[in-house]
Amino acid sequence: MLKGGKVGLRARHEDDIPVLRTELYDDVVNGSRSEGGPWRPITPGSKDPRLLADDKNDAIVPFSVVDLESGTLVGTATLWGIDTHNRAAHIGLGLLPSARGKGYGTDVVAVLCHYGFVVRGLHRLQIETLSDNTAMLRSAERNGFVREGVLRSSAWVLGEFLDEVLLGLLAQDWKPGLDA
Repeated sequence: MLKGGKVGLRARHEDDIPVLRTELYDDVVNGSRSEGGPWRPITPGSKDPRLLADDKNDAIVPFSVVDLESGTLVGTATLWGIDTHNRAAHIGLGLLPSARGKGYGTDVVAVLCHYGFVVRGLHRLQIETLSDNTAMLRSAERNGFVREGVLRSSAWVLGEFLDEVLLGLLAQDWKPGLDA
């Protein structure tokens, strides 16, 4: 398990899946805002690729996020789009509604930076998020990510186009604040 100040990132367990499906992916608003495509219901018991780990796909590493004190599942974290040639990847995370606003997001980003830069030897990490996602913007910037641009009206979300903010962090600019 990778550890931060508040959270641990561990492999996805089978009993995480029903909780994540119910609290994150069955929520139409959350699902529409966090996915690159339209929300759609997933049949219980089906092999939902957003939740299952594919140990053969080196381009994505999904984690379950747990509170270190209680061991309680609080969300998901992912290093995705891993490009081993250019040594770059993207960061994604989703916190359960009950875990939001407690500082977990900043800690998750810090642990993912440690994983990307130290464990994987990457050179660049990138985040794309909706421009009104102040929690993610704050978590990214607290970890040293720099706003590199705005993709105007690039995301279709629940009947309207929204801007996305592109943030990046290079290994040489990363200043680890937590032991991961």
